[in-house]
Amino acid sequence: MASMIDSPLFGGLFTTEEMRKVWSDEATIQKWLDVEAALARAEAQLGIIPRRHAQEITRKARVELIDMEEMKRQLFFTHHPIMPLIRCFQKACSPQAGEFIHWGATTQDIMDTGAVLQLRDANALVVKDLKETYRLLAKIARRYKNTVQAGRTHGQHALPITFGYKAAVWASIIKRHLQRIREFSPRVFQGQFAGAVGTLASIGAPGFKLQKILFADLGLAVPEIAWHVARDTMAEVVFVYAMIGSTLAQVCNEIVGLQRTEVAEVEEPFHMGKVGSSTMPHKRNPMMSEGVIALSKLIHAQVGPALADMIAENERDQRGWMAEWSFLPETCCLLSGMLIWTKKVLAGLIVYPENMTRNLDALRGLLLSENVMLKLGEKIGRQASHEVVYELCMEAFEKRVPLKSLLIKDKRVNKYLTEKKIDELLDPTKYTGLAAQFVDRVTGRK
Repeated sequence: MASMIDSPLFGGLFTTEEMRKVWSDEATIQKWLDVEAALARAEAQLGIIPRRHAQEITRKARVELIDMEEMKRQLFFTHHPIMPLIRCFQKACSPQAGEFIHWGATTQDIMDTGAVLQLRDANALVVKDLKETYRLLAKIARRYKNTVQAGRTHGQHALPITFGYKAAVWASIIKRHLQRIREFSPRVFQGQFAGAVGTLASIGAPGFKLQKILFADLGLAVPEIAWHVARDTMAEVVFVYAMIGSTLAQVCNEIVGLQRTEVAEVEEPFHMGKVGSSTMPHKRNPMMSEGVIALSKLIHAQVGPALADMIAENERDQRGWMAEWSFLPETCCLLSGMLIWTKKVLAGLIVYPENMTRNLDALRGLLLSENVMLKLGEKIGRQASHEVVYELCMEAFEKRVPLKSLLIKDKRVNKYLTEKKIDELLDPTKYTGLAAQFVDRVTGRK
């Protein structure tokens, strides 16, 4: 076992079986065969090759007819990825039809188009899981849109928010990721057929018409020009997928923080039998969330090779492109694993509103200092009010006493604010701003 993605034991922690199948050797070869068959059909339609041979090529374009062991042997002998396929495919076809396989194509035409077909299948899985992730976050946001908790900045209590608001921020990011995928799809899901240096010299005048027929058959867009050395679209996929991975890690990292014993506001799913430690029986560790964060480090590592792959030489070479054979499937597989585990976390997320309420008073009223400052500022000015409230807040913090006890005794404050008004200003449930309305804005509910 050289990769955790392919590990029979650990693989399920790193990716999904569905995504692994998309990038399996069998799926890869089948996509290459699909491209070769579609090319033969398109060429037959234009009279470039005999129709009967195209029909034979189409009938025999099945991975189970390819001798995979022989193909592997020839791959290492020829140091070429497609010639072994052509030879093995030729053996599966009639001698006459076999001579017309791969007519006018170059290796990268077949492999690039096959990779795009695989990527399209992979992207469909990503979009499905991403939409479900949004649905789960929107559900949490709506359910807890009025559940008040301490908002935190720089790791410290700041102002009250609602847990629904926090989830809505995450949901909003997921919506943008879905938009990014919609935007890159026309650029990415394009076929590649241009011949040795991209000029279609092997086909000549019918070249553009052939591209149109071929890619319509495969359900792909026609590229403006060959992209043999223009790998920006592949890099774009990796960048967007890595960004999605970062968002999933952000969500899970926040859950890890909120599950800390001292905070205990949420907890990832738990069932009897889930073990947190081999030596401490009491532990209920956020190991699913931690796993997502760990995978984010791996998906980030794919961005560097994708950037480097954009630096290609002349009209074609393999120095960067070959790395794509690895980092593209790995990126998809890692993201698939991150999505499946994030969905599990969100679907079974345990929320403790009572602990959120408890934590609101951890600073004995300091959480509402802004509210007091602004109300007092209406009487004495914002800057003057800040100085007064700051002084009292620091005293309350150092002495570990409630802020209210100092506010009601200070003449600069009680001259304008009654005890009843101070109580109202220090009520966190009355200072969440438009948090609930933001939830409605993000989730489309009113």
